[in-house]
Amino acid sequence: MKNKPFLSRFGFAIAGLREVWRREKSFRTQAVLGALAVVGLVVLRPGFVWVAFVTICIVLIFALELINSAIEYLIDHLHPEVAPEIRLAKDAAAAAVLVASIGAIVVAVLLLAAWALG
Repeated sequence: MKNKPFLSRFGFAIAGLREVWRREKSFRTQAVLGALAVVGLVVLRPGFVWVAFVTICIVLIFALELINSAIEYLIDHLHPEVAPEIRLAKDAAAAAVLVASIGAIVVAVLLLAAWALG
């Protein structure tokens, strides 16, 4: 896979995105929440800085969901049995998504407060 043309590498990335979409309900849920955030931006019409903050939150959560899924797929393939350290690795990867999601909620609350205060 190394040193392939850009379009080939792009195709691999799209295939990965498609597979995670198909297999992971949490990714689809995050996509719905991201779409709702975009609708909120359209309705509230905040400044560009707020749009940038929300966009960064959405993209970060998607990226972490993809990394979390990749870690889980690799671990499940290499070590399908239940083991305490494997569980900890998977839990830590899931916690990264949770932390980013909490950060996104904080950004949303601050955006709404700034909008309400005018």
